[in-house]
Amino acid sequence: MTASRSVVPGEWYAVLGDDVVVLLPPSAKGRVSALWERVDEGAGFDEVLDALISRGLRDLAAFVLVSRDGDAVKVVVRGAGHAELDTDAGPVSVEGSAETTWVERNLTGVTGLRVRVADGDGAPYAVGPGLVRVAEVREPAEPVAEPVAEPVPEPVPVPPPVRPPAEPPVVPLEAVAPPPAPSPTGVVARLMLSSGPVVDVDRVVIVGRAPQARRPGDDQARLVSVPSPHQEISATHVEFRPGTGPDQGSAVVTDLGSTNGTVVVQPGLRAEDLQPGIAVQLNPGAIVDLGEGITIHVEPPT
Repeated sequence: MTASRSVVPGEWYAVLGDDVVVLLPPSAKGRVSALWERVDEGAGFDEVLDALISRGLRDLAAFVLVSRDGDAVKVVVRGAGHAELDTDAGPVSVEGSAETTWVERNLTGVTGLRVRVADGDGAPYAVGPGLVRVAEVREPAEPVAEPVAEPVPEPVPVPPPVRPPAEPPVVPLEAVAPPPAPSPTGVVARLMLSSGPVVDVDRVVIVGRAPQARRPGDDQARLVSVPSPHQEISATHVEFRPGTGPDQGSAVVTDLGSTNGTVVVQPGLRAEDLQPGIAVQLNPGAIVDLGEGITIHVEPPT
């Protein structure tokens, strides 16, 4: 990756490549998957811009495109959006306009940039290539200051009070039974692929035609290839991983910007089209459909 990058959470879609950033408003959701496919394959500035405007600009009132080649940066802003760039010659601002098709600048000697499209709703965090929802994108990533712990005074020992001995309470046998031990393997689900493999979800599992791990920290991800004679399943199509927070103990699934999408059918619920980059908790018995007859049944760990 050319530069480290951080984002502030928000509602806009961010398509993040190694050297290309595309920001799209929520109303442009239908363009996100196709753009990610181009960026994921290494498309440059001209190809991405052509893909952006190929369906016309009538229903695309705003977007931001940033392409970096070393310290040379191209910026295109349409509608809402504001880019601030630090250069060897000083700061430069690029503001979108509703009165022109777009505003474009080519700059050299760029040492940092910040693109803001909306009000954020959280603290910035570092990201790699992929799809996320954002309000701002910053390069390089801003360091997060570590909190400074206040010194804790040594406690003054207090002697325990002297109490007369008491009869031990009678405790029912069932109350002292140990709770069931957690799974020693850390497996939260088992994936039964219609193409044959059975895969445990105890880490990141990436499934696709020719999957690759791209996010930072996913170097230990399990890569699972599935057949796709008609190329309808994307190279890196979908990701499974153990959930965290309220999803802890379950597997979650995320569409990685696949061209033809991913459908999930939870037990007792209607089929759901996954939104790119949005994780969904999976219940035992769920079915994940990638297309071309490739389905993945989610079973509880054994």
